[in-house]
Amino acid sequence: MNKILLNISILLLSSLAIADIPPRAEDETQTIDIYEHANKAVVNLNIKTIAQDYFFPVYQEGSGSGVIIDKEKALVATNFHVIKDADQVQATLANGKSYEVELVGEDRDNELAILRIIDPPSDLSQLALGDSSALKVGQNVLAIGNPFGLNRTLTRGIVSSLGRSIRSDRGALIEDVIQTDAAINPGNSGGPLLNMSGEIIGLNTAIISKSGEYAGIGFAIPANYLKKVLPQLLKYGKVLRPKIGAVFANSEFGVLVIAVKPGSPASEAGLEGAQKIVRTGNFIRYFTDITNADFILEINGQEIKNKDDANTAIMKREGNSPIEFKIRKGLGNKKPKIITIKPILD
Repeated sequence: MNKILLNISILLLSSLAIADIPPRAEDETQTIDIYEHANKAVVNLNIKTIAQDYFFPVYQEGSGSGVIIDKEKALVATNFHVIKDADQVQATLANGKSYEVELVGEDRDNELAILRIIDPPSDLSQLALGDSSALKVGQNVLAIGNPFGLNRTLTRGIVSSLGRSIRSDRGALIEDVIQTDAAINPGNSGGPLLNMSGEIIGLNTAIISKSGEYAGIGFAIPANYLKKVLPQLLKYGKVLRPKIGAVFANSEFGVLVIAVKPGSPASEAGLEGAQKIVRTGNFIRYFTDITNADFILEINGQEIKNKDDANTAIMKREGNSPIEFKIRKGLGNKKPKIITIKPILD
């Protein structure tokens, strides 16, 4: 009899224990599973820089996020501004252990940096790079990072828009970025933006906010761009881009060639800038003359409306294949002409 009562008591207690666990919705379970897997590949980056005081060095600390994209090579992807000017960078893994890292490659204008963990453990986790071109507005996304030093914080949102353009810290135009309303704050930079398959579809990079904190508008560098430039970052330590040796400026008369570097591809092709140099004895004087300078109308058949259009059209050119420019000399209604410039890769 006592044995029967004991069995009944165990069954009742088991039923109560099960009943105490509230049921989870399917999307909750999915989110929990993704976090538990992805969290293992997210690293917290601890940054130290040394600033010189009047007499003694002053150590300054910061933090950011990153994500392991290759466990065999111990490669971590993050934002360039996270590690910019750093004297020491440590990556803290999900197990709480910290490791020194070294810089492998950087793409400053597009806010990317690849780090390598020095003497990593053998059980690293990694996350796959997804297809950011398949994203749709309204799609659910997750962000993991280190906002305000709060390690391994998960936030959730949607893809708010696609194809946005933002400025990097260096003032360069970054195109085709992902906009999301997933909460992104200082310290989230460099962490992964994930789809609901647990794949990286972007690296969280910037926010728009009057206070500098979360305001519902965040941006991420698309994963497809990282996939595109990763081989060059690993091989050269930078991204080789076509350059012609010309500087453009916006003006009321159109996109002006403001300066041309002597001996550059642009100079050899006959492109003429507005900036002139006059030497008088030991003195050098600069002045601007737009009456004979070139204005850019089209590049490879694409209408050019501003200097960003011009720079982007050149940057999008694959390799150092020739670039066709439709230009107008000076002011007025002078007949446009076509010139071809073969850029160098640098």
